Amino acid sequence: MSEPGAPALSFEGVAIAFGEREILSDVDLDLRTGEVLGIAGGNGAGKTTLLRIASRVLAPSAGRVRIGGRDVTSLSRRELAREIAVVPQDVQVSFPFRASEVVLMGRSPHLGAFGYESPADVERARTAMTRVAVDHLADRSILELSGGERQLVLIARALAQDAEILLLDEPTAHLDLRHRIQVLVLVREFVATGRSAIVVSHDLSLAARSCDRMALLGSGRLLGVGRPVEIVTKANLRVAFGIDADVLAAPDGAPLVVPRI
Repeated sequence: MSEPGAPALSFEGVAIAFGEREILSDVDLDLRTGEVLGIAGGNGAGKTTLLRIASRVLAPSAGRVRIGGRDVTSLSRRELAREIAVVPQDVQVSFPFRASEVVLMGRSPHLGAFGYESPADVERARTAMTRVAVDHLADRSILELSGGERQLVLIARALAQDAEILLLDEPTAHLDLRHRIQVLVLVREFVATGRSAIVVSHDLSLAARSCDRMALLGSGRLLGVGRPVEIVTKANLRVAFGIDADVLAAPDGAPLVVPRI
């Protein structure tokens, strides 16, 4: 575990293109130990692609990603899974695993040579389900769950993985307001233990309230990084989203976005 404030995950000059279409260009960005970093931007800005590069689902055409100073390409898949847990935006599950089995899959990077879960692994998974309040879904098929319930199960799986870094791609997209707040509280509790998290979110007001810093992407480029009040501004919203919006100060000082319709 890195010292508080030290880079936990670094993107250094990261670029990627699909054919002639440039998705990301020369992105330099650090996730610090002990912080929640929000990533915002319009559709197609490269937010999900950035997380996929960090988790080595995609390889950049230029630049590199480091975890605690180590190039991610030097890590085995097992080592990488001990460092990074991912909650993707959409997961297609074709087999009717029980929710408890899906959460227990998060323990895979920690299993011994024979791949058997120990009582401690089962307890870790059970604890994660309780923390996310999905223990009542334990025996339900993942195929029977609503989009929001499935998302909460995947968050429990990521917590059970016990990694140093959480990458969450629109983790609250399918959730009602109560569960959105619950998930972001869990993320804050996670980083309070000295770990780190990146949260991709379109809910700017909620992200501004729950993230220590925010990074704004536009057309594959990093438009700015800083405290939410520095990033969520009328000028930035116009550039990144092409909208006119009022940015008000909420009672706690966090920026509150009110789009003009």
